[in-house]
Amino acid sequence: MPQADHYDLIIIGAGVSGLGAACHLQAACPDKRFVILEGRDAKGGTWDLFRFPGIRSDSDLYTYGYDFKPWHGQPIATAPEIMAYLDEVVTEHDIERHIRYNHWVTDASWSTADACWTVRANTAEGEATLTASFLFMCQGYYSYQNGYRPVFPNEDAFKGTVVHPQQWPEDLDYRGKRMVVIGSGATAATIVPAVAEDVASVTQLQRSPTYYISLDNSVEDDMIQELRALDVPKEWIHGIKKRKILEFGRVLTERALSEPEAVAQELIGLATASLPEGYDVETHFTPTYGPWRERLCLLPDGDLFGAIRSGKASVVTDDIRRFVADGIELASGDVLPADIVVVATGIELCGLGDIAFDVDGAAVSIPDTFTYKGVMISDMPNLAWIFGYIRSSWTLRSDLIAHYVCRLLKHMDANGLRQCTPRLRPGDRGMNAKAFIDPDDFAPGYIRRGAPRLPKQGDVEPWTNCQDYYAERDTLAEASFDDGVLMFDNPAEEDRAA
Repeated sequence: MPQADHYDLIIIGAGVSGLGAACHLQAACPDKRFVILEGRDAKGGTWDLFRFPGIRSDSDLYTYGYDFKPWHGQPIATAPEIMAYLDEVVTEHDIERHIRYNHWVTDASWSTADACWTVRANTAEGEATLTASFLFMCQGYYSYQNGYRPVFPNEDAFKGTVVHPQQWPEDLDYRGKRMVVIGSGATAATIVPAVAEDVASVTQLQRSPTYYISLDNSVEDDMIQELRALDVPKEWIHGIKKRKILEFGRVLTERALSEPEAVAQELIGLATASLPEGYDVETHFTPTYGPWRERLCLLPDGDLFGAIRSGKASVVTDDIRRFVADGIELASGDVLPADIVVVATGIELCGLGDIAFDVDGAAVSIPDTFTYKGVMISDMPNLAWIFGYIRSSWTLRSDLIAHYVCRLLKHMDANGLRQCTPRLRPGDRGMNAKAFIDPDDFAPGYIRRGAPRLPKQGDVEPWTNCQDYYAERDTLAEASFDDGVLMFDNPAEEDRAA
């Protein structure tokens, strides 16, 4: 077995999940030798990749921050603020020395005989080959190559500039220009208020409306000021704030799913109160689906509503008939004039980084596998992956999964075992298969398009994907490894020799 490039773990991805996993691993398993393979030339994942105006979190940082490093600042943070936070994490935990940049992983092969993964990556110097006893997939959930980019009729006729937020040009000068932003999600809702002061006009063009909710984005809200006045320690204040936000999210989610009509009216009412009197809320801010069936967009201090109130931004709800030389012609016959069109139409999911996997020479079809607790994958030994929450902060789950993996590694070491594989029991083979994220529960476009690229989930434990932080913070922490599904074998060399 190779020595110089063999590791106990290979972590794939130096974004939020991968950096957090490395910190947890160092704390819980300090004897483990690991490396982080990052395809790009910088860490930070999403927060370094996206460069569009106003780029910020769409989750609050009190719950998005790691459980080992409290967040102190505005609840909704900008990408530079998040990157500064990640830089602190990397420095404080001495992670940089473990990262190999410009290592784009292409394939990974498991050998039962050697009880290890062989990972190949493209680099500027050619192909690099590394081996590891365990593979921790922290590559994120969307393709870094390209976002979702529909082709619109007659695009070639447009004489202006068309950009996708995932490939925002650094030299794009939009000052004094007419901009149309196609989309109704968090990206569109971020760009519109961010550019409103500088453009000649900005219009958010959507086929259908989205639910929005404003969030007080002050560093010290009334509660924090009161606690500070009482000399409550800073760490306690963070914990209280985090618990308050978690409880707000839990109640809102439960109500949205159990009494959707009431919550919908409340959200629409809040939008109405934030928009100019007489504004056509029914057309532009009344979705046709129930709340939390797609992503609920957070607006820091109601910035999108404020841009509309100021008259510097507008929303148009219509279908695109075609592009024309100086803008977009709509199904209604109206033409939206534009110098720049931003196609904020979303991301493309990828299944475990679009890496080609094989186990003992047999290719693995990820869509034909089942997820084990949303953490491991059927018949794939010594591999865990992180796919965060869809209705709570991503990092809440990445922390839980990292704790679980560390506990699993210590269990294997304590019992002298080198291989752990989730395998379907005979009774599991007839279970009903569902998408990893059930579209009957949550169905934005990127989930509907990308579901066939992910593992499936079943309808019996432990083959379900819980997606509920309030349940998993207990179940994952206490989950037994002796469940008749995790198969432990391949004893360590010294045990076999004995």
